[in-house]
Order: sequence, then C-alpha cells, then structure tokens
Amino acid sequence: MIGILGGMGTQAGLDFCSKLAKLNRGKSDQNYPLFLLYNKSNIPDRKQNLGKYKKVLKSLVVGCKFLQRNRCKFISMPCNTAHYWYDDLKKKIKIPILNMPKIVYESAAKNCKKNSKIGLLATDATIKTGIYNKYFNKRYKLISPQKKLQVKSVNKSIKFVKMGKTKEAEKAIKPAVNYLLKMRCKKIILGCTELPIAIFAYKSFKKAKLSKIFMDPNLILAEASMKKYK
Repeated sequence: MIGILGGMGTQAGLDFCSKLAKLNRGKSDQNYPLFLLYNKSNIPDRKQNLGKYKKVLKSLVVGCKFLQRNRCKFISMPCNTAHYWYDDLKKKIKIPILNMPKIVYESAAKNCKKNSKIGLLATDATIKTGIYNKYFNKRYKLISPQKKLQVKSVNKSIKFVKMGKTKEAEKAIKPAVNYLLKMRCKKIILGCTELPIAIFAYKSFKKAKLSKIFMDPNLILAEASMKKYK
C-alpha cells in the first residue's frame, strides 16, 4: 500500500491522488493501487517555520509513523518544501520515503542535455533551501524568476490557487513563465504543488507544444510511486 503524507496543502495531496487514479485510468476498480492518504493539515507551515526546524520535523515524523503503523510499504510526500527535512526524516522512519526533487532530476536527466537551462517556479522557501539545486546544479543551470517577478507573479499565483481562484492564478503565473521561456529554458519545473493547478486549469496552457516544457513534480512522483508499488 502507498502511504501519502498530505495536507501540505490539502489540494496538493488530493491532486496527487487524482494523478495516481489517472495513471490507472481504464482499469477495473480492483486494479487501482491501494493507498492511504493522511491529510495531516496541522503540519506547521513549512515556509514560515524554516527557522523552527525541529518543530516541523517532529510533525512530519508523527505523520510518517502513522502511515508506517498502518502497513504502508513506502511513503510519498506531495510537497516540495517538505523535502528540506527529508534527510533527517528518513533516519527516523523504517519504511522508504520517495525523494521528490531527486526523482524530478532523474526525469530531467533522461530528457535534457547536460548544461541545459532549466527553469524553476517555486515558493521562496523551496528556492531558499536549495532542495532542487542540490541535484540540478551537478548537471544543469537552474533559473528562477527575479525577485520582483517572484513576488508579483509566482507567489501571487500560489496564493490564488490556495484561495480557489484558479483563473486568477493562471493569469498571474504567465509573466514568470514567459520570462523563463525568454531565458531559453528547455524545461520548467512546477516546483510548488499548487502551480500545476494554475498552469493546466485553462486552455491557454493546454497547447501541446507548450505543455511539454513543463515538469510536474506531483505527476512525476505519482509515476515513481506506481513503479515502486508494482
């Protein structure tokens, strides 16, 4: 059984479960994966508590141990920023925990030449902690929007998704996407689990040519979860 530590945020966890289901579309009910979603929405806000490392770690450990007790074989965490605690978290849990940034890097390595420019759209906390740089800097040039664009475009889009305003979120994220396209990024990582909801909500971003440039960590994690499940 797949253990899912959700609640970071709730929509991101549900989006991950939806992607697990879509990957198995067309199968009978009995052939869908067994999974347990723990929507642990009381985990302290990751971006606001980077300085309170142990407080967040303790809550993540409690969530993972719940999944461990309920006989899950491994754990997936559909939250990018939460992987800042990954190394210490896995030391305290007996079952495997999939590493989202590492899995996204491995996916990029299959599709992008060495030294390519890769864009990263993410929260301030994800960028600050360098959880993607840790892997991508070995092979690629990781590019994020400039500070002003980060605030007015990326952060605003994420906030709109959390408010349920997907149309406004899609409009807000466009300038940041266009900036990374002008920088000639070969791929753009949607490094916040709210962003795929903004990007793919409306037809303007569903053009095949453009959509292929986006890397959705939630979908990539779902694909990796299915491979491990089998």
